[in-house]
Amino acid sequence: MASSPFLSRIPINNKTISFSSSLSPSFPFSPSTLSHRKRNPNALRVQAKIREIFMPALSSTMTEGKIVSWIKSEGDVLSKGESVVVVESDKADMDVETFYDGILAAIVVPEGETAPVGAPIGLLAETEEEIAEAKAKAASKAGGSSSPATPVSSPDTSTPAPAIPQPPPAPAAPEGPRKTIATPFAKKLARQHKVDINKVVGTGPYGRITPADVEAAAGIAVSKPSVSPASPAAAAAPVMAAASSSAPPPLPGSNVVPFTSMQAAVSKNMVESLSVPTFRVGYPLTTDALDALYEKVKPKGVTMTALLAKAAAMALVQHPVVNASCKDGKSFTYNSNINIAVAVAINGGLITPVLQDADKLDLYLLSKKWKELVEKARAKQLQPQEYNSGTFTLSNLGMFGVDRFDAILPPGQGAIMAVGASKPTVVADKDGFFSVKSKMLVNVTADHRIVYGADLAAFLQTFAKIVENPESLTL
Repeated sequence: MASSPFLSRIPINNKTISFSSSLSPSFPFSPSTLSHRKRNPNALRVQAKIREIFMPALSSTMTEGKIVSWIKSEGDVLSKGESVVVVESDKADMDVETFYDGILAAIVVPEGETAPVGAPIGLLAETEEEIAEAKAKAASKAGGSSSPATPVSSPDTSTPAPAIPQPPPAPAAPEGPRKTIATPFAKKLARQHKVDINKVVGTGPYGRITPADVEAAAGIAVSKPSVSPASPAAAAAPVMAAASSSAPPPLPGSNVVPFTSMQAAVSKNMVESLSVPTFRVGYPLTTDALDALYEKVKPKGVTMTALLAKAAAMALVQHPVVNASCKDGKSFTYNSNINIAVAVAINGGLITPVLQDADKLDLYLLSKKWKELVEKARAKQLQPQEYNSGTFTLSNLGMFGVDRFDAILPPGQGAIMAVGASKPTVVADKDGFFSVKSKMLVNVTADHRIVYGADLAAFLQTFAKIVENPESLTL
């Protein structure tokens, strides 16, 4: 811990995170230097204690943060534990506290801009005399970060495009008799097109007359252009390079909007999930009993999401392999906790608040916890452990009338369940009698490295029994 350039901690307060920062290097003290300084007091010059405020890592997946707002301004006196700046991570906005007393001497990263984790975003001085030095240091950091940007584009603009090699000009036909060198096919073409081959200038090796020379002299299109074997590869290389480096231009009137930190995190996770071998299994459920239970407990604040999360957690207890996770491709982990992450759409992105130990909480406490998580998610105040500790994910689009869909497996989890809408369906019993029942389709996407088809089928059978006989959910 002592070797780390910065230290971050999350206090009990669910909105703040504290940071410490490094000191500017100072002169070492040894007995010899101290004795020398006693003899020559004017030689003692200790560097000011200007501390750098670093961009903290607010989650395990955070690589950069955006400054939402500076709570304090330059010149404000700060006390230890006081909130200084609001930082937007990939999932939430969090207040950041200071570990030290001092003066906010300079703001390096202004509001609305981003900085990588560990980069200085501000400077803290101990005394007013050190403010000027801190401002100069901040200016040098800002200048240093912007200077490399200019040479980047210069090679593209200054480097000329490679010239296409042109064949050397054909030598003029000498006057007088000369020996004519031509290929057999060129002579045949000359006879067919009634071309005097002695008057044709050859462009082949050593002045040899080629069929293309004869066709050019006859004034017809060249049928077989002479191309060296290396030409197709050489011509294809610039084309492929141009295709890979240039994106199609936006349509007229379109507006390009950069990703927010949350959208960038979602994009990164979705691309990462493509490397996991997955398979999908669908299972129909009869929900008449579950719908009846929901109508009974709804006045007590229980949501359908809580019912489904509780049912999934109870099924995972009996099938722990579906709750397992594989992160390195070489081994997998049986998670000791059943933490149900539930996908929630919020303004500007998607987040998955986690119902921790969902199998151990009763239905009413689980519903209360879920409402608190949703409120914090919409206010972007979730703590990292409240959104990145899921072991199984639930995505419910049935509330929007979607009857079926497939969900993308989040990185680091073994399975995700996609829940469709419950709809009246005509079904036939074993005796051939028809009836109308409410049916719901769930599709589960699983990591095939750790979960196999039989495992997932057994889990879905257990889940179906719990949903179709939901009395155990209220115990």
